[in-house]
Amino acid sequence: MPEEDVLELKFRLLDGSDIGPFRYSPASTVAMLKERIVAEWPKDKKGGPKSANDIKLINAGKILENNKTVGQCRTPFGELPKGVITMHAVVQMSLTKAKTEKKMDEAPKTNVCACTIL
Repeated sequence: MPEEDVLELKFRLLDGSDIGPFRYSPASTVAMLKERIVAEWPKDKKGGPKSANDIKLINAGKILENNKTVGQCRTPFGELPKGVITMHAVVQMSLTKAKTEKKMDEAPKTNVCACTIL
């Protein structure tokens, strides 16, 4: 792999800390980046991802799709001089997991009528 094809990426977390930088080829998929983030996630941080599906990668204001390669996502930053590219990594639990946990947390509600006729 030629040296000029390699991209250096780092991932910014919500608290402002970074994971990386790491070097990737343009053929690497977004899913591979997410797996690396899960593996490198700081153990002392709460709210970490359980799997790669819990992470949203954002670059230049766009959420990157898992099946795209880094080369395909490169358009917004393709003209930048060589340097480290920062992508934002946001942990967002999948909707089905969040709904299941919410249902468990809610206590059963009972309907009580409080009508008063004067």
